[in-house]
Amino acid sequence: MSTPPIAPRHEHIHTDLGVHRPDSYHWLKDRTDPETIAYLEAENAFTTTSMAHTDTLRKKLYDEMLGRIQEDDTSAPARRGGYWYYNRTVSGKAYPIHCRRAGSMEAEEEVILDVNALAEGQEYLNVSSLTISPDHRLLAWLQDDDGAERFRLRIKDLTTSEMLPEEVTGLKWSLAWGDSETIFYTRADDAQRPFQIWRHDAHRPAAEDVLVVEEPDEVFFLGVGRSRDGAHVVLSIASKITTELQVVAADAPKSAPRIVWPRREGVEAAMASGHGRLYFRTNLDAQNFRLLSAPAEAPGALEEILPHDPAVFLKDIDAFADHLVLWQRANGLPRLTVRKVSTGAEHTISFPDPAYDLEASSNLEFDTDTFRFAYTSPVQPDSVIAYSMDSRAQTILKEIPIRGGYDRSRFTCRRLWATAADGAKIPITVAHRADLVPDGSHPALLIGYGSYGYSYPAYFSSARISLLERGVVIAIAHIRGGSEMGRHWYEDGKFFKKKNTFSDFIAAAEHLIASGFSAPDRLAINGGSAGGLLMGAVINDRPDLFRAVVSQVPFVDALNTMLDATLPLTVTEYEEWGNPNERPVFDYLASYSPYDNLSAQDYPAMLVTAGLNDPRVGYWEPAKWVAALRNIKTDDNLLLLKTHMGAGHGGKSGRYGRLEDTAWVFGFVLDQLRVDTE
Repeated sequence: MSTPPIAPRHEHIHTDLGVHRPDSYHWLKDRTDPETIAYLEAENAFTTTSMAHTDTLRKKLYDEMLGRIQEDDTSAPARRGGYWYYNRTVSGKAYPIHCRRAGSMEAEEEVILDVNALAEGQEYLNVSSLTISPDHRLLAWLQDDDGAERFRLRIKDLTTSEMLPEEVTGLKWSLAWGDSETIFYTRADDAQRPFQIWRHDAHRPAAEDVLVVEEPDEVFFLGVGRSRDGAHVVLSIASKITTELQVVAADAPKSAPRIVWPRREGVEAAMASGHGRLYFRTNLDAQNFRLLSAPAEAPGALEEILPHDPAVFLKDIDAFADHLVLWQRANGLPRLTVRKVSTGAEHTISFPDPAYDLEASSNLEFDTDTFRFAYTSPVQPDSVIAYSMDSRAQTILKEIPIRGGYDRSRFTCRRLWATAADGAKIPITVAHRADLVPDGSHPALLIGYGSYGYSYPAYFSSARISLLERGVVIAIAHIRGGSEMGRHWYEDGKFFKKKNTFSDFIAAAEHLIASGFSAPDRLAINGGSAGGLLMGAVINDRPDLFRAVVSQVPFVDALNTMLDATLPLTVTEYEEWGNPNERPVFDYLASYSPYDNLSAQDYPAMLVTAGLNDPRVGYWEPAKWVAALRNIKTDDNLLLLKTHMGAGHGGKSGRYGRLEDTAWVFGFVLDQLRVDTE
């Protein structure tokens, strides 16, 4: 193994609120400095050399994972109007091919977008927000060519297969058609905040685009969407805790927007519509959210459709012609409740596994009684299900095929409950081989996130079979900061309660060990982004509890980032982490920010990743953290930094690139846990 690179230390002092804090690696924030790039490349070279002994293992893992994927595959077609839309993948091609057929699936295929053709000659490509005009003639999408998440709008005329010449640049995330000539988009400011909504005529120069809404308050992000019933273009102006909703008539896209949900500090809302009514999911006087409705022309005349339930979290709503689908969480698990609008009758769909996940599938039509969703569990491959909301019949439209065969009886999943320091019960999803006896001898990978109210899904991963087959226990800690147990679960893991997130994860690890599923010298942990903050905090607290850590694009320089209002996301993140320009917040953030709390102690072996073009977590955060760790830690355990020099927050693009990244992570974990890799 070669000698690890040692980053030079350059004196720099942060002075905030009268506090002087030295930061010897602050210089790494300057990506124009050749010394910065040289250091990142030296770390990459060290990582490659240090992991060379796992080359055969990683190739084997990659081949195994690829061997389970049906490379030539087709999604479940979904009808919209007179067309059936679907996508397919082709062996050897990294990206999907989007297609449609007119009238029926027996008609001739029309390729509307081959993403592989767009990707030719590019190291990175992300195509998102594909949307078809109401008359099915134009296809629009957002395209990111380097991972920096600054998109350009592209439009294709499907009648001629020609690209329209006008491109609009500097966009963020969301698109919505009004009529079949008019599309709405969001534009980003210098801090990458979507702060404006514009209107574009598909066949007119971009210079003639019209500004519809601009939001000066840096806490708010703008988004745009089209209601499923086709009546409204919905303009969302939302912070982490406050929402304003405006609508524009889709068939009159040049009309002025009108406010249907006024801004109230601390009140959130999301909207669906149908047959002249608006439905609002809101936390107005309801911590776990409730459902209100009002006539579209009199949105202030609200009536309650579904009252607040302290035991059931209302996560989202879908509206159809005579049904509402309520996405909920109860007792730590997702659930679906269907409500018939005309009668008010409700029923809840039940699912068999002790832990599972649900996602919406392609629901492109409003006037239907069939709702599509995807069901998965840690041992059940994803199934796309068509559910008749009247008859309650379920039809499996497609189950993701696992090449080489998959016998789910060889594996099992269960739900454990850890007890936190304050008595809270923390759910843990555990998957392992069915013949495994919990005798404390097993290698395990414990995963966590715990921020932004995101409930970590208990989903199936064909890649993880490579770990499960080797006897690795895979566990997910559903810690506070997520919404697994309801809205209070999120609120009890943010602001001045953030440390609950970290202590919950430690409690989950201790419970996993006490239950015989692993031991400290055989336990690896993994988290990314805000989950990387989690990794950094728990190993500062309890480095003895873990053998290895994978921390992907980790938010570990939290205090300095939250003090820099010029960075993307910082100001809007005040409502997640607090504003450190206020002394109590400053002190609390300083007390757990991983970079600021390193100490001279032994740390587990670590693989840390970064993306040079990452707009969410600057590459310098993991780079500074690794540099500081090399200087202060007292062990000889492996510490690796792997920076994607041509990608952003999500790592490599394309399905093969993602598999390569996964093989790196799994190769590191198996090597460190001393798992028999033959």
